[in-house]
Amino acid sequence: MEFFAEYGLFLAKTVTAIIAIGLVISLIANASQKGRQSSEKGHIEITKLNQQYEQVSEAMSVAMLDESEQKAQAKKLQKEKKKRAKSAAKKDKKTEDDDIDSSTKKRVFALKFKGNISAAEVANLREEVTAILTQAKPEDEVVVRLESAGGMVHSYGLASSQLDRLRKQAIPLTICVDKVAASGGYMMACVADKILAAPFAVIGSIGVVAQMPNFHRLLKKHDVDFELLTAGEHKRTLTIFGENTDKGREKFVEDLEDTHLLFKSYVSERRPQVDIEKVATGDVWFGTRAAELALIDEIKTSDEYLTEQVKQADVYEISYVQKKKLHQRLGIAAEESADRLLLKWWNRLTGSSNKYL
Repeated sequence: MEFFAEYGLFLAKTVTAIIAIGLVISLIANASQKGRQSSEKGHIEITKLNQQYEQVSEAMSVAMLDESEQKAQAKKLQKEKKKRAKSAAKKDKKTEDDDIDSSTKKRVFALKFKGNISAAEVANLREEVTAILTQAKPEDEVVVRLESAGGMVHSYGLASSQLDRLRKQAIPLTICVDKVAASGGYMMACVADKILAAPFAVIGSIGVVAQMPNFHRLLKKHDVDFELLTAGEHKRTLTIFGENTDKGREKFVEDLEDTHLLFKSYVSERRPQVDIEKVATGDVWFGTRAAELALIDEIKTSDEYLTEQVKQADVYEISYVQKKKLHQRLGIAAEESADRLLLKWWNRLTGSSNKYL
């Protein structure tokens, strides 16, 4: 028994030492990573979609042939590829010799935005738009594949403002909605010169909502006092634990109506063809019905539109990414999961602190 006791004590000390060493290494690693963050914030990745479509097309053309014909077809495609490469090289050399830019081919910059309640991807969108504006010209085009059911007013207001930067520079903007662009998502979509949507994509929800529970009667029943001290008549109109008044409710509804008015004005300025009073009811419509109401311009999926563009333009997919080490990815994933859970429950309890589109 004495042996087992000593062995158990030794094992406990060893495990404690290993954990302590691991914590020290982790702290050192985190400190070094923080020092590098200023120089490794992220980078822009650019993928030319023309090459991807070409590769898929070539692979399909070869696969459809008999086995005896596949080798001949593969050689033929290889020769054509080399010929195109030489032709492009000669064209580039001529351009350099003449000291002029002879390229007149349209360029399309494709982005993706998948929004959550806080429009978290707006940070990436900001970087992507900034990068595009360094190169894009009025004869080019930006295509955004948008998917969002809306969220916080201020977050989607900022996301829409990022797209407005393209509009102000006269860069044509097309929004493609395959699934949903509702509420704050539609606020972003209406900035575009052209909105395309799938037949059953969900469009609209031009309205504002806020909700919150109130525990005042429960606290009163158990003789629990709650005090809320504020400076300013309208600093807190409705509360979770305090007794809400009719005057507070009236002010809260007034703020909601004002936000709705701003939302309607924003849509009207960018899509004057829309009968705003008819559509600003908070209702949603499928793509086909949305087209009848001028909420969108055409029924078409993003895949269909980009495939068309590949045939007549150079199409580049732009994305802002930040490479992270394994321990960072695991930590961020856990942090985001916790944030989502906390945000979800906090919003349920304090719906008054944020208004939602």
